Amino acid sequence: MRTLGVDCGTEITGYGVVEIAADGALTHVESGPIRLSLREPLADRLARVFEKLRAVIDGHQPDQVAIEDVFYAVNVKSAFKLGQVRGIAMLAASLSGLPVAEYAPLAIKSAVVGYGKADKAQVQHMVARLLRLDAPPEPADVADALAIAICHLHTFSTLQRQQKSEHLVATK
Repeated sequence: MRTLGVDCGTEITGYGVVEIAADGALTHVESGPIRLSLREPLADRLARVFEKLRAVIDGHQPDQVAIEDVFYAVNVKSAFKLGQVRGIAMLAASLSGLPVAEYAPLAIKSAVVGYGKADKAQVQHMVARLLRLDAPPEPADVADALAIAICHLHTFSTLQRQQKSEHLVATK
């Protein structure tokens, strides 16, 4: 299964495509930042995020998309802008027929680092280890996007295993 993780931001939106094999091995497919200039009109920045995410989806054909749930914003204006970027990411996925999963930052960090209050450097380090990368992903937004994808793949795999075992118990 292949997942696109998206770390929405108003200056940098990170994305990362990760695949999980039947044996649970994770593979880094592609990742990168979508850099946005605050000098550009918001509509143009949103269009760039949409176009890049659609290109990644078209190019790598993920099965699902996972994004970070909004948890905190410095002010209302920032929260609205972040919400617009999240909406664009969801729209790109939806128009491609892909389901979207949302995860709280605490759940993402717990799934990747084992500690929900891990700092950015710890997330970058563990993402690099889990994906067998030569160096931690930069910028941190890219590592966060990969962490979101990893969190979703682990969560989805665990739920599938539970459903299979419940089905086996029910059929006995």
